[in-house]
Amino acid sequence: MKKITVVFLLTLGVLISTSCKETENNIEIELVTAEEMKSILELEDVQLIDVRTPEEYDEIHIVNAQNIDFMSPTFDNDISKLDKSKPVILYCRSGGRSAKCAEKMLEAGFEKIYDLEGGISKWQHSDKLNIKRKS
Repeated sequence: MKKITVVFLLTLGVLISTSCKETENNIEIELVTAEEMKSILELEDVQLIDVRTPEEYDEIHIVNAQNIDFMSPTFDNDISKLDKSKPVILYCRSGGRSAKCAEKMLEAGFEKIYDLEGGISKWQHSDKLNIKRKS
């Protein structure tokens, strides 16, 4: 019985570590820190997407971000208008919605997806403060 349990746990560990966020084409969702995101924004031509509600976006958002509400019934149609070959950086409030959105975008065929670790909450508390607040 112990052998079966050990084999099961090892197999489960291997499956989780190798297939977590990777597709057949080795396209992955890359979780990035605020510091890494700042560099990506400076070096790459990316689509910066805020997946929070319009009300949250209006309150505060990262400069040059486009708002596409993950909870909107038009979400799938809205992301289909983006360039799948151009890198995308996603963020929400704390990372939950953007992670779900990243999975959907991976399934939709986007080639390079970055997800801001900790969302705008982490970005705000870093020294990157390139945000726009409601007036």
